[in-house]
Amino acid sequence: MPKTTTARTSGPTARRTMTAAARAAAKRAERGHREAGPATATDEDAEARAERSPTGRTVLIDAPKDGWQDPPEPTPEMFEEDEAPEKPATPARHRRLLTALLAVLLMAGAAAAAVLGWQSRDAHRTETARSEALAAAQKAAPVVLSYDYRHLDRDFAKARAHLTGGFREEYGKTTKTVVGPTATRYHGVVKAAIAAPASGGTPAASVVSASPDKVVVLLFVNQVTESTQVSGSRLDLNRVRMTMTRTDEGWKVSAVDAL
Repeated sequence: MPKTTTARTSGPTARRTMTAAARAAAKRAERGHREAGPATATDEDAEARAERSPTGRTVLIDAPKDGWQDPPEPTPEMFEEDEAPEKPATPARHRRLLTALLAVLLMAGAAAAAVLGWQSRDAHRTETARSEALAAAQKAAPVVLSYDYRHLDRDFAKARAHLTGGFREEYGKTTKTVVGPTATRYHGVVKAAIAAPASGGTPAASVVSASPDKVVVLLFVNQVTESTQVSGSRLDLNRVRMTMTRTDEGWKVSAVDAL
């Protein structure tokens, strides 16, 4: 088996070899630093880049004691676009609004004036109706409530002249079938007069209710009756309610009720 001989280098040759190897290693290290320089940053460069661009930094925040509250549920209103701001009013728009407002005020004023005028005319007509109907009732009552068996047709005809409507027809039937035959048989005579103070004065008649076309009048009527069925004469004190209605011929009696 052959012997292996290991040669040792000593002296200047060995130092040169080591020096060359150190220089080669230094060059490799320098070349590695140059290649890694663009991709590797120093601490100062990293801080500068962090100051220039805060995006991507992670900030740690301590949670509150009561914990985080859940955010509200999204609603459709959150996604609606804000309404466009109103445009400032222009002078022309102001004039149009003022004109419209004045027109409304004029119409309201005209309507109010019409209502007030109608109410005033209605009140005047009602007051006129009260006085006219009361006078007509005082004139009609003695005629309608009086008769004499000796001239019934004439008395009933005078009474019908003061009547109107359905009451006129009813009066005609009653006087023909009941009052006339009874008065003829017993020689009946009835004289009616509105009660009044003995010393004279206003008759006992007043208006109960009134409207421009209808008035209700209350009258106190004294009736003196004579007949073969009565010894002498009998005085009856009656309260009579007459309804007066406006017609083309004036105020007429449309109803009579004994109270």
